[in-house]
Amino acid sequence: MPHTLTIDGEHLTLESLDLIARGDARLALGDGARRSVAASRARLESIMSSGHAVYGANTGFGALSDVRIPPADIEQLQANLIRSHCAGVGEPLPATVVRAVIALRANVLARGHSAVRVELVEALLSLYNAGIVPCIPSRGSVGASGDLAPLAHLGLALMGEGDVVLQGAKVAAAEALRRAGLKPLTLASREGLALVNGTQVMTASGALTLLRAESLMTHADIAGAMTLEGLLGSARPFDARLAQLRPHPGHASVAFNLRALLEGSGIMESHRNCGRVQDAYSLRCMPQVHGAARDALAYARRVLEVEVNAVTDNPLFFLDDGESIPCGNFHGAPVAQAMDLVCLALADVASISERRGERLVNPAMSGLPAFLAPNPGLESGFMMSQVTAAALASESKTLATPASVDSIPTGAGKEDHVSMGVGAALKAVVVASNYETILAIEMMAAARAIDLRRPLRSSPALEAVHAVLRSKVPPLERDRSLSQDIEAIGALIGSGEIRRAAETTLVAALK
Repeated sequence: MPHTLTIDGEHLTLESLDLIARGDARLALGDGARRSVAASRARLESIMSSGHAVYGANTGFGALSDVRIPPADIEQLQANLIRSHCAGVGEPLPATVVRAVIALRANVLARGHSAVRVELVEALLSLYNAGIVPCIPSRGSVGASGDLAPLAHLGLALMGEGDVVLQGAKVAAAEALRRAGLKPLTLASREGLALVNGTQVMTASGALTLLRAESLMTHADIAGAMTLEGLLGSARPFDARLAQLRPHPGHASVAFNLRALLEGSGIMESHRNCGRVQDAYSLRCMPQVHGAARDALAYARRVLEVEVNAVTDNPLFFLDDGESIPCGNFHGAPVAQAMDLVCLALADVASISERRGERLVNPAMSGLPAFLAPNPGLESGFMMSQVTAAALASESKTLATPASVDSIPTGAGKEDHVSMGVGAALKAVVVASNYETILAIEMMAAARAIDLRRPLRSSPALEAVHAVLRSKVPPLERDRSLSQDIEAIGALIGSGEIRRAAETTLVAALK
């Protein structure tokens, strides 16, 4: 039975947004929000009836804001805005992102500062509850007056135009609404503008990617601990006292995880008194590098937690004094900068993971057979999987170039500074996917290295991880295609099964 979530503009969390994105929720408008929306609408109608100009309600848009629109043409004005702004291109956004976009836009309007009718908010929620996913092209937003083009494609579906996906099939929006027992919506004054002014596409994509990135960071600690065992590295750099001397929160969390994961390792105990003084940075500096990425993601989380309940529209209406204020709350700079930081952080940890993986397959560094091959020379083992990791790490470094500093004027100079927030969010999606694959490659090689250290045993936590990996990927006994193995491990990471396996043996859960 789907969870019923109340949309009121104030209490949406990233975790509830994830539930919505998966289609595992039913959305309902809160009673207080309903009253606020109705009161805001009444205020707009009062202002317009007095003959005052209200941007986007009885005027043109952007550089055409000085053009007054006659009352008889106001509905046509809103429909024209939606249709003309449907200029997106490229592959459609995933259904998960579109579902989140619908909920986020309804959440903005539910705050009661946009002067729309209750019917518009209800139409958005009904669209979601009916399982209708508008086809929204992924390219075309510069994140200026919000995500204008992609949000217009959402508005088009409400109007019964364009294409949507229903029950896995692409159909005309009008037909999907008919099947769901819904009617196309005729937009009233200001409602077209209220649908497109906002950061919901960059926020939806960014929030879902952030949640994925946070999970990947825990898996990074697991992969790093496995590699440390395989390379007979030292756990001394993870001493809690070191984090107290440089008290970054991420450092302390990573060091805790590594200590917990390695507790009781026979492999680690076997070389306690070896002559090696210090490990390479990719091993020794995991708390510092992984920790810095965690702290960056924590900042991005704070931004997105604000943004999912933020009012991103223009103008905004206030009931306490009846004032409407033209503003720039739709500008995507906060989200754009946060997602650029996510890209940068993930690209950095992808780089250190690739370096650990390279040490595993390099006999000069590992003391293990070349490329971890059963019969080096005749067989190439994991030679090419390391090349794949290097290719993905390099691509991610390129994508880490900030989008948010690349403003370009649009709208006849009215929108003379834009955020490129969707570009930043879309880059983060690719970098997160690359990182998941790089971690899968590292875990695949680390599991092989642990095999080669037998009969020594890993820690209980890492033995549990090793068993899960081996349940999907058999030991390498001869050369074989590795693509399926990498994909299988990536799926285990994505599902969280690897983390759960580790935590079943730990007294305290991983941080």
